[in-house]
Amino acid sequence: MEENNKKVKPSPEGPEKLTGLRTQVPKTVAAGIPAVISSAKHVFSEMGVQRGTKALLNLNQKEGIDCPGCAWPDPDDERNKIAEYCENGAKAIAEEATTKKLDIPFFEKHSVTDLSNLSDYEIGKKGRIAQPMYLASHSDYYAPIAWTDAFTLIGNRLNALESPDEAIFYTSGRTSNEAAFLYQLFVRQFGTNNMPDCSNMCHESSGVALSETLGIGKGSVTLEDFYQTEVILIMGQNPGTNHPRMLSALEKAKKNGATIISINPIVEAGLLNFSNPQKLKGALGLKTKLTDHYLQVKINGDMALIQALIALLLKMEEQQAGSVFDQDFISEKTEGVSDYLDHIRALHIERLSEQCGISLAQLKTVAQLLAKKQKIIACWAMGLTQHKNSVDTIKEIVNLLLLKGSIGKPGAGTCPVRGHSNVQGDRTMGIYEKPSTAFLNQLGSVFAFEPPRKHGYGTVASIEAMHQGKAKVFFAMGGNFLSATPDTQYTAVALEKCDLTVHVSTKLNRSHLVHGKEALILPCLARTDKDIIQGEAQYVSVENSMGIVHSSRGSLNPISDKLLSEPAIVCHLAQATLKNSTVDWKSYLAHYDHIRNSIEACIPGFENYNERLKHPSGFYLPNGARHNTYNTLNGKANFTISHTSPIALGKQEFLMMTIRSHDQFNTTIYGLDDRYRGIYNERRVLLMNPRDITMLGLKEKELVDMYNHHDDRTRVAKKFHILPYNIPMGCTATYFPEANVLVPIGSKADKSETPASKSVIIKVRRHEA
Repeated sequence: MEENNKKVKPSPEGPEKLTGLRTQVPKTVAAGIPAVISSAKHVFSEMGVQRGTKALLNLNQKEGIDCPGCAWPDPDDERNKIAEYCENGAKAIAEEATTKKLDIPFFEKHSVTDLSNLSDYEIGKKGRIAQPMYLASHSDYYAPIAWTDAFTLIGNRLNALESPDEAIFYTSGRTSNEAAFLYQLFVRQFGTNNMPDCSNMCHESSGVALSETLGIGKGSVTLEDFYQTEVILIMGQNPGTNHPRMLSALEKAKKNGATIISINPIVEAGLLNFSNPQKLKGALGLKTKLTDHYLQVKINGDMALIQALIALLLKMEEQQAGSVFDQDFISEKTEGVSDYLDHIRALHIERLSEQCGISLAQLKTVAQLLAKKQKIIACWAMGLTQHKNSVDTIKEIVNLLLLKGSIGKPGAGTCPVRGHSNVQGDRTMGIYEKPSTAFLNQLGSVFAFEPPRKHGYGTVASIEAMHQGKAKVFFAMGGNFLSATPDTQYTAVALEKCDLTVHVSTKLNRSHLVHGKEALILPCLARTDKDIIQGEAQYVSVENSMGIVHSSRGSLNPISDKLLSEPAIVCHLAQATLKNSTVDWKSYLAHYDHIRNSIEACIPGFENYNERLKHPSGFYLPNGARHNTYNTLNGKANFTISHTSPIALGKQEFLMMTIRSHDQFNTTIYGLDDRYRGIYNERRVLLMNPRDITMLGLKEKELVDMYNHHDDRTRVAKKFHILPYNIPMGCTATYFPEANVLVPIGSKADKSETPASKSVIIKVRRHEA
């Protein structure tokens, strides 16, 4: 038995296992009846009809369950009482509220090594974790552990560190406001700001760019602005898969006369047409055309494209002053326009056109359209935020909006579309490795302690610290850290060097299988679960992409009586770790109203928190840019000067971006089909321009390996089908997390340090068995 219990080092990437690729012509319409059928299939197969129906009827309803998927806001005016959710929201609920559970016999039967030989899809489909589990040093089997013993073990390991900075505390965007606030409070009382979170890997670039130019790291628009706007720019975003409920807002915007300009290297069905299954027209298979102008930009060509449009607009403005730019707004609300426009005049439009891959004729057509419009919304997602020059690219978008006066007015502004349901709220609650002095001062004043002032590690820095032996305990509040992060092999080694890794989780994932010398899985209640304390149902709160804070109330019976809520886990952990804490953790365990009272005392905008949260639609947080008030050093919105930096490719080199399939949300794999792109039953695919495939002497569906060299290391992703696809020459795309192994740990955005997962240089060669 002892021999069988020995640990065999698992592969952090999972198996190179093919599942039977099938292809069809890519779709040109998103949603419709196929989305309804897919939703029902996922929900009822995981939960059954009764439990599944109850979950769906409560999903995104006022005082119901906030979808654990994306952070798109709920409509207030036309919220559907029966189906206020999208296909991928239904899939998220199916994954979370499944009745499948992993109990002690499961872990006794399946070793860590055996589980690591499964794909991410297979691991995720096993079910909910039903009790705390502990993996001893050198063991290959998780074993049950009592909650009190788990907290004691963690507390002992943390207190044995030479410095609090040897511990890292990661946060997933699923975590509620209440849990996030308690978590950061515990970590800072412990003595460190090592609080990386998923923002570091997605919209950190947005936060940096918007904070420096507009004084707030959040978007400025509301959902109502979409219904009043004249133009919507959608850049580096695929709403049909990643934020499907946005399609309804785009449909309404089109009905009200808006023009949509889509900028993306791949032509996506969700940007072309929408068949709304909640309306008779959609149920009959009729569609609404969304995009009016589709600019199929080269990967990382977005800054050049925006600068080219601005240069064309400037020429029109100089021909008739005041006809294109909002000179009153520029004069009253901004600074730096003169130097900025001098910079634009010096640019060569033809060169910018070549860099972005958009013809001069297309650019002129779009510029002429923008010249006549005053209400413009710019939306973007990770297609813009995960490049070396991401911060500067987003600043260029701000420059365009400032020139047009398209900030702080109805129907205009910035809209970074967040990926996870409370990733923005977690940052508001203080989950940040670089907290402001004002926040720390208030936290210290309310709780009578001195918070640590030194900046902590972000995500990439945390991985590097673990790899270098500077960090020895890794604690994750949700998420699948290994599969979400870049440079998979490097990250795996970093985690394995830790003395202890701990994951607060609902379901099994690959991060539980690549771990430190000791490992713990702490199973928590999900959004859908009832949370009862002393006979009273508790609820939590979240913040969506547009700064609305509202409640989320679980309505389903938990699958196990050995689960704890995230706030309870933090409180018990604090009690087991902190000596002479100035915080009344017992009160937080008794009722979540006490947590919200403390949030109100520490964070501006949460006055009368508990009372305002009773409003069915929640409340808006303050947003200066929304009202033309800029919390910058000079009190103005700032123009900035940036320079394009095209990525030089060598012979037979390509630029790769990682993307999601339609059966996926972040690292959670719902299924093996990418219906809109016509790819079925396979995830190991590389999308490439047909002419590039021919140039390489390869054939459709042939197996290839991708590799690159960076920092004197060779990274390889093996055994992928190569597929001809409508993507610019020199550009390729493949799914994450399978391709994360190719993203170098040192390749990251300037200032934000976001991994540059959308601009990875690769070579492609025929697979050799």
